[in-house]
Amino acid sequence: MLRHLRLLALVLLGLTVVATAATVPAPVLAQTVPGIPDTPEEVDIPTAEIPTSTSEIDYDAWNTYADEARRFIVSGDATDRELEALRADLVKWRDLFSRAQSINAEAIATTQAQLDALGPGPAEGEAEAPEIAQERESLSRQLSELRAPVLAAEVAWNTADALIRAIDRSLRERQTERLLQRGPAPLNPLNWPGAVSEVVTGVKTLSQEVTDAWNDPENRAAAMDRLPVTLILFIIGFVMIFLGRRWVERMTQRVMGKEHRSQRYLAGVLLSLGQVALPVIGSVLLITAVLTSGLIGEGLGKLALELPQAIVAFAVARWVGVSVFPATEMPDPILSLEPQRRLEGRVYATSLGLILAFYLLLDAFGKSVGWSLSALNVVLYPLVVLEGLMLFRVAQLIQIHSQNIADDDEEHSFRRRVVGLFARGVKLVAVFGPLVAGIGYFNLGYATVFPTVQSLQLVGVLMILHTVIIEIYILATRNTERARNSLIPVMVAALLVIFALPLFALIWGARVTDLTEWWVRFSGGISFGEITISPSLFIRAILVFVIGLTLVRVIQGALRTTVLPKTKMDAGAQSAVIAGLGYVGIFLISLMAIMAAGIDLSALGYVAGALSVGIGFGLQNIVSNFVSGIILLIERPVSEGDWIEVGPNMGTVRSISVRSTRIETFDRQEVIVPNADLVQGTVTNWTRGNLVGRLIVPVGVAYGSNTRHVAELLREIAEAQPIVLLNPAPFVLFKGFGASSLDFEVRCILRDVNQMNNVLTEMNHQIAERFGAEGIEIPFPQQDLWLRNPETLTGRARTEPVTPAELAQAEQPRPAPTDQEALGWDVDAGDGGGDGDGR
Repeated sequence: MLRHLRLLALVLLGLTVVATAATVPAPVLAQTVPGIPDTPEEVDIPTAEIPTSTSEIDYDAWNTYADEARRFIVSGDATDRELEALRADLVKWRDLFSRAQSINAEAIATTQAQLDALGPGPAEGEAEAPEIAQERESLSRQLSELRAPVLAAEVAWNTADALIRAIDRSLRERQTERLLQRGPAPLNPLNWPGAVSEVVTGVKTLSQEVTDAWNDPENRAAAMDRLPVTLILFIIGFVMIFLGRRWVERMTQRVMGKEHRSQRYLAGVLLSLGQVALPVIGSVLLITAVLTSGLIGEGLGKLALELPQAIVAFAVARWVGVSVFPATEMPDPILSLEPQRRLEGRVYATSLGLILAFYLLLDAFGKSVGWSLSALNVVLYPLVVLEGLMLFRVAQLIQIHSQNIADDDEEHSFRRRVVGLFARGVKLVAVFGPLVAGIGYFNLGYATVFPTVQSLQLVGVLMILHTVIIEIYILATRNTERARNSLIPVMVAALLVIFALPLFALIWGARVTDLTEWWVRFSGGISFGEITISPSLFIRAILVFVIGLTLVRVIQGALRTTVLPKTKMDAGAQSAVIAGLGYVGIFLISLMAIMAAGIDLSALGYVAGALSVGIGFGLQNIVSNFVSGIILLIERPVSEGDWIEVGPNMGTVRSISVRSTRIETFDRQEVIVPNADLVQGTVTNWTRGNLVGRLIVPVGVAYGSNTRHVAELLREIAEAQPIVLLNPAPFVLFKGFGASSLDFEVRCILRDVNQMNNVLTEMNHQIAERFGAEGIEIPFPQQDLWLRNPETLTGRARTEPVTPAELAQAEQPRPAPTDQEALGWDVDAGDGGGDGDGR
C-alpha cells in the first residue's frame, strides 16, 4: 500500500510538471543542436564566498577573485557550463555592488546640501571668512569619507560587468563557431555503412538493457508486483495520447458549431487546449509506468525523459494547425484559403510537429547510446529534408493567402506585400537549410530550418490570441463591426508581440542569461546626452500623467455638474471655465510627468528655442488660431449657444476649442470656423447679452390706397403679436413711393430674436388676410406691350405711302432684332399700379 501511495505521489508530481510545461510553447523546449557535446557535470572555476549584505564586502578578496576569473576566461580552456557557472557568480557580485552604491545616500545628500548652502568657493586670489572656510573644509572632508565606499562599489561593479560581458562575448563566439563548423556530410555515401552499423548496435544495446533487467530475479519480482499499476498507467497514458486529442477536437467542433458566435468561439478555443494538455499528461503517465516497472536501463531512461518534449512539439503543432487552418468556415478567418487548402494546411502543420518529435527522440536516442557525429548526421538528415519540404508547402499556402488579400486600399496592399515577402523568405529557408546540412554544415542547417518552423508556430499562436482578443472585445461591446476596426485589439496584439520577442530570441539561439542581461541593461536606463530614462522612471511618468489627468477630469466633472450650475454664470462662461481648467491642468501635469521622469526642465529651453523657428514660419496659422481661442475663452465675445453671423455663415455656436469654433447652421450643417476669423474679422452676435432684437417687415400697397389706414392696420397687426414688445411700441414707417407700390416698413422689437422667422411668418399671414378684407391691393410689376407692325400678324399690305422721315430712319444702321422685334412687338416696362394693358 505504501508503494502505491508513493507511486500516486510520483504521478501527481508528474502532472504538476506537465501543467507547467503545457503553458510553454513547444519551440522553446526544443533547442538542442546535434553535434555539440554535453559539458561535464563537474566544474572547476574560481570560487569565493559571496557576502549576503553590503556591509560584509571585502574588496581585497573581490579583487583577488576578479583576477582569477579574468585569467580563467582568457585561458580559453573553460567549457560552456563552467563559463555559465562563473557568470552566475559574477552576476551575484554585480548585484551586491549595485546595492552598495546606495550606501550613505541620505547622508551624502544632506552633506552636499550643506556644502551648497555655503555658496561657491572663492575665486583664485580671493579669500573668504575663516569660519566659512573651516566649515567648507570640514564638509568636503566628510563628503569624501561618505563617498569612498560608493566609489569603491562603482569600481567593483564596473569590473564585474566587464567580466560578464567578456563571458557573454566568448559564449557567442563559440556558438557562431559551432554553427559554421563543417562536419561529416550526410550525403557522402562513405558515411552510410558506419551509420547503419551504429544504429544496429544502439538498438541491440537498448534491448540488452531490457533483457538484463528482466533476467534479474529481484527486478522481475518487483516488476510483477507493480504490474497492475503499470498496466493501468500505461493504458490511460496510451489512450490520452492517441485518442484524447481526437475526442477534444470533436468536442471543440461541436461547441463552436456552424454559426459563429463569440461565446461559442471562446469556449471552443479554451476547450481546444485539451489537445495539448491530454497528450502531455498521457506521456507523463507512460513515463511513470516505464520508470516504475524497473525493466529499463540508463539509455532507455534518458530516451523516456525526452518523450514529453516530443509530445509537446507534436501537440502544439497540431493545435496550431487546426486553429489556423480550421475545418469550419469563419466570418473573419486567420488565413483566406479554400477548404481544400485548409485541409492541406492541417496536414502539413501536423507533419511539421510529428517530424520535430521524431527528430528529438532520435537525437536523444543517439546521444544515449553514444552515436558518432557522422551517424547522427546521416540518421537525422532525412528528417531535416522532410521538415524543409513541409515548410516549403506551408510557405506556398501563405503565398496563396497573400494573393487572396484584396488589394483595394493602401492597408491591404501593404499587408499583401509583407505576407508575400514573408512567404518567399520561408521558401528560401526551406531550401537553404537542407542544402547546407547535406554538404556538412549540419548545425547551420538545423539552426535554420527548425527555428523557422518553431517561429511559424509561435506566430500562429499570436494570431490565435489576436482573434481571441477580438472576440472578447466583441463580447464586451456587443458591436462586431466596431470591434473589427477598433484600436484597442490592435494595441493589445502589439503588446503580445512585444512580450513574445524574448520567445523568438530563445528560438533563434539566445540564452536565458542573454535575456536577463538585456533586461538589466534596459532597466539601467537609456541615455540621451545628459538625460537617462529608465523603465521605472518612464512608468512613473506615465502613472503621474494618468493620475493627474484623471484628477483633472474629475474636477471638471464636479464643476460641470455640481458647482458651476449653482452660480450666475451663463452656459458659455461655464464651458470656458471648464475648458480653461482642462488646458491648464494638462499643461501642469505634463510638466509634473516630465519632472517625475528625471528630465531637467532647463533642457527644454533649447527645445523651445528650436520650436520658435518652426512656429515663426510653418505654424503661424496654428499659433494664431490657438491664441485667438484663448482670447475667446477669456474675453468671451462669443459663447456657446450664441446666434452669430461670421462671413457668409450664420448659425448657433456649439463648441469653442483652442483652434476652431463649431457652428451649427439652420440647415443643420456643421461649419468649422478658425478662431482667428472670429477675433480678427467682423462678427454679428444676435444673442449676445440678451435675446431682444428688432424685426423689419417690408410691405407695399397699390397707388391710390389710403396710406394712413394702411399704417393703422399694420400697427394693429404688429401689436397683436405676443412676442412683440409694447415698449418701445411698434412703429410703421412710410418709406416712400416705389416704382410699382407705396412702400411701408413695420419695425418692432422682439422679446426673443430666435423667434424672428415665426413672427415674420405670422405677420405676413395676418397682413394678407386684413388687406384682403379691407380691399387694399398689394401691387405687382406690370409690362406694356406696344405693337409696331401689326400688318405682319394679319398678313395685309400697307397702303399708305412711305414718308421721307420713315425712309431716312430705315437707311440708318440698326442692331440685330430680338425675337420679339422680329415678330413686330415692342417691349417697354411700365410703372403699373392699375389694370392698364396699353397697346
